[in-house]
Amino acid sequence: MSGRGRLSSLDLLPDEAQDDIIWACQELSKRRRTQEDIRFELNDRLEARGLEGVSKSAFNRKATRLAAIQRRMQDAREIFQGLTPQLTPEKVDENTIALGEMIKTLIQELMDDDHDTKQTMELARAFQATVQAQKISSDRRRKLEDEMTARASKAVDTVAKAKGLSAETAEQIKAQILGIATERRP
Repeated sequence: MSGRGRLSSLDLLPDEAQDDIIWACQELSKRRRTQEDIRFELNDRLEARGLEGVSKSAFNRKATRLAAIQRRMQDAREIFQGLTPQLTPEKVDENTIALGEMIKTLIQELMDDDHDTKQTMELARAFQATVQAQKISSDRRRKLEDEMTARASKAVDTVAKAKGLSAETAEQIKAQILGIATERRP
């Protein structure tokens, strides 16, 4: 593994410049102005604070890294948009398998790119947290569905009673409209 490399003029700015650096990164992300325009304004802001400006090469490296990150994020967004219709609570087990395969592929790519085991372990923990979140989401959905079914069943019973319908008719309504299979009462 390689070290962090030499610190650039951007890396050496004090904490008081962080708001301006964030501003510059946001401007780069918008892709409405030229990189040199943004760097020029950033340097004006820094000079107003009594700080030294950022070199063209340091700002270019930062802009290049940001652009690469944005491309990866856009690629991931497009992949997940394609998968979203398949990632439903009803298919939690299938989702877990698919997500597991995606993460295993990512782990393999990280290992190929000479990343350390700590990063791989963090990715495994992220996978575990994702699986747990899916389970919680599924359990919550199931609980909400059960509550809704109970309220709907009670409403059908109330209306049936008010309209003078038999208990058998109410049960048929529940079965047909609500999909509720209830036990017959003696």
